[in-house]
Amino acid sequence: MQAERLSHSPADFSIDAEEQAQLALFRDTVRRFCAEQMAPCYAQWESDGLVPRELFNKLGDAGLLCVDVPEAYGGYGVPAQFSFAIVEELGYAGFTGFTGGLQVHNDIVPPYLVSFGTEAQKQRWLPGMVSGEIVTAIGMSEPNAGSDLANIKTSAQRTENGYLINGSKIFISNGQHADMLLLAAKTDKGAGARGTSLFLVDASLPGYSRGSNLAKVGHKCADTSELFFENLLVPHDALLGEEGAGFGMMMEKLARERMIIGVLAVGAARGALDWTIDYVQERQAFGAPLAKLQNTRFKLAEAHTRIMANTSFMQQCFAAYRNGQLTPEVAAAFKLYATEMQCEVIDECLQLFGGYGYMSEYPISRAWADARVQRIYGGTSEIMKEVVARSLVGK
Repeated sequence: MQAERLSHSPADFSIDAEEQAQLALFRDTVRRFCAEQMAPCYAQWESDGLVPRELFNKLGDAGLLCVDVPEAYGGYGVPAQFSFAIVEELGYAGFTGFTGGLQVHNDIVPPYLVSFGTEAQKQRWLPGMVSGEIVTAIGMSEPNAGSDLANIKTSAQRTENGYLINGSKIFISNGQHADMLLLAAKTDKGAGARGTSLFLVDASLPGYSRGSNLAKVGHKCADTSELFFENLLVPHDALLGEEGAGFGMMMEKLARERMIIGVLAVGAARGALDWTIDYVQERQAFGAPLAKLQNTRFKLAEAHTRIMANTSFMQQCFAAYRNGQLTPEVAAAFKLYATEMQCEVIDECLQLFGGYGYMSEYPISRAWADARVQRIYGGTSEIMKEVVARSLVGK
């Protein structure tokens, strides 16, 4: 049964048969990378509180960075499902602490550059992002502006020599390692959301500084930092798109960000369930394996059913995204449904492990701690409900 479960992702019918075969081979590559390059070191990275910068270089060498970036800029130009598969596989393997930063680099920053960047900006940044020579981050959240992106305070004042940036960001994935930051800042404080612009900021510039790597409940090996900007001068050509268009650009690209969080949720929940299926067949209680108890069997059945329902929703989102039809409302609904499922399923799985499930040496404990933030970043569950509700009954 274990051999069957390892083929854990059903066929994606939004791509043709040839691409499905290629995707299956690509998944094998991701699994080998997880087994050979991550599994032996992951516990140490958790203890260190940070993955090594070289991990991005290794991912680049393995062809696992920014794979749907056009070939003209070093990518493979494959369907986005290949990039989504990386996140799903890392989630399944239990490496959710690092996956958040990888999502930012692979699935959040590149679409901004591909859609809105000038040719010079694409040539400067994208090839290095594909190879791993350049690590990226996105700077949206601030101490008083998390899900409320319209309330950001970081300012960018246009001057003769460029834009002068002042402010700070918080909870920034890849904050320590990032070589380039996609930064949201106010270029017109009086224009509300329409006064927001986006910048491609070289992290080596004077005035750009990093706080310490933040200690967290889960995602312990994740690179998550505060960033500070004090009279940071960036050239005029660091502006992405048009001045004042940043909020609209963010709204357009949030759908993929929220979808990819849901993809991680599905992969992580499926991995946790498979660990639990193995455990309850081996663990004895009252003279028989836990798997013989009706409560155990019903909990496994419920978890499996919820994961399969979310998998179907995920496939629907894949097809919509590929056709350019994934709406913010559908992406929000998927993130809400999948991340709530992830937290509940993994909590039930940990319960079936009993006291051992609360021990750090068991991967289920890490999966449980890592899952909780999925309901917060990328927009809280409460914000997701509001987004969906507005599509039903308006404001």
